[in-house]
Amino acid sequence: MKQLVIFDLDGTLLNTIDDLGTATNHALATLGFPKHPISSYPAMVGNGVRRLLQRALPSGLDTDENIGKMRAAFREYYDEHCTDTTVAYPGIPELLHELQSRGIKLAVASNKYHEAVVRLIGHFFPDIDWAVVSGHKDGVPTKPDPSVVFEILTVVPTPKLQVLYVGDSGVDIETARRACIESVGVTWGFRPVSELKAFYADHIVSSPDAILALTEKDINI
Repeated sequence: MKQLVIFDLDGTLLNTIDDLGTATNHALATLGFPKHPISSYPAMVGNGVRRLLQRALPSGLDTDENIGKMRAAFREYYDEHCTDTTVAYPGIPELLHELQSRGIKLAVASNKYHEAVVRLIGHFFPDIDWAVVSGHKDGVPTKPDPSVVFEILTVVPTPKLQVLYVGDSGVDIETARRACIESVGVTWGFRPVSELKAFYADHIVSSPDAILALTEKDINI
């Protein structure tokens, strides 16, 4: 029986792609660079804001100086508009409430900067008693480095066999592998099923309901 479920945020709990893409395009336009269609952004996200901006900049212009300017413009815009079009995926609020009612602890581990993660979780899931909400902090490696998972386990000491990690990308599956935690790849997020398979997700699910059954059993990693 699982006692703790750790969720990725973008592409797993929330569909944030339109707001992320719009904020990035705003930053690009601010610096005079061409914008990208929103449909191109699912392939750019997942490794934190710095990597997103680096990917969005024209080839050869992804310098530290340009990324720094882009980051300032991105954050100023995103901080004001991060909930404009973002929505929870269908079935996610119900899943979280059911897990909570079963006494399972819930946590978030995201590569998005911490302040935005806290704001989004508070906005969309205000009635969930999260054990830990953790976004990226300066000086801490981003996923797939497992540091964020170890931070959560420090706050919520739980045997790894009783922990489930849920995400939508190869980054998430690799994070769980490095932390020696059972992984669940979701198909409704930003990455294709082929990526989840390539990173050897322990489970791949196409609906939030399927996660409930996985909390009821243990496997050996």
